[in-house]
Amino acid sequence: MNSPRIGLTLGDPGGIGPEIVLRLLQKDELPPGQIIIFGKKEILKLWALRLGMNNGLLEDKIKEGRLMLEEIGAPLKELTIGKPTVEGGKLSFEFFRQAVKLAGTGQLEALVTGPVSKISWAMAGLPYRGHTEYLEHLYPGCMMSFWSERLRLVLFTHHLPLREALKKIKKAEIKNFLLNLERNLKSWPFGIKEILVCGLNPHAGEDGTIGNEEEMEIKPAIKEMSESAFKISGPFPADTIFLQALDHPERLVLSLYHDQGLVAFKLVSFMSGVNLTLGLPFIRTSPDHGTAYDLAGRGEASTGSMKEALWLAQKLVSSKD
Repeated sequence: MNSPRIGLTLGDPGGIGPEIVLRLLQKDELPPGQIIIFGKKEILKLWALRLGMNNGLLEDKIKEGRLMLEEIGAPLKELTIGKPTVEGGKLSFEFFRQAVKLAGTGQLEALVTGPVSKISWAMAGLPYRGHTEYLEHLYPGCMMSFWSERLRLVLFTHHLPLREALKKIKKAEIKNFLLNLERNLKSWPFGIKEILVCGLNPHAGEDGTIGNEEEMEIKPAIKEMSESAFKISGPFPADTIFLQALDHPERLVLSLYHDQGLVAFKLVSFMSGVNLTLGLPFIRTSPDHGTAYDLAGRGEASTGSMKEALWLAQKLVSSKD
């Protein structure tokens, strides 16, 4: 595929998403291919003015032929920077929804999504906690994973309260997840050979003396995956498992709940990590950070993770040629 079509959503209008997109355009750090922005020209113009950028930057890039803009959503009433709003929730969801629709019908090879606010989505009355939950609604079984040069992991549960996440630590659910993960990893060019499974309790339960989930649920699920194409081992204590995987690109950590994995990942890869959704008929990546309202409009937000998300999407598209 000589010129992949990569969709790029602006994310929340009042967060750092539009700012980062403009700065990447300014520095000409977009990957090869055609980039299609899903958003509103008005938002980008207002942000360019706020950041003291050339107001014609967007038009210049469009004239070069590699950039397009899909105008999405109702006219902007007010650009409120630095806090969640109903309008921001509605617009960011509509940018995302339309882009997913096109990607799902094959009109995009990949989709890179700017950060959204879960609070704004809730204020707007949306029933989804975030991007992944909406994608799960359309594509049941899709998985949230995180990739960087130094560490790779996949989450068994996503944006769930811890009490709800713990209820899902059952042998059958873990085994089904591992089977689904195995199917997905076979189609990706990452060279993964081993899956390291986190324990749930301190010290991975100490043979049942500190909780019994490892003995009753996790170990039996791993044992039944002995015929897997990947080496699946564990459960390992969560306070040491990431040291086993750090700087070992052939290893992938299976984290049982959101913060168990993301604390370690963001500690070592916050500026360069990428959120990659497995189990979709198209490639979807995003930066590993949120809207960062506290930084919005100050010109201080790092473009690193969004840049990596775009380049990883392009790399994965190219690997399928």
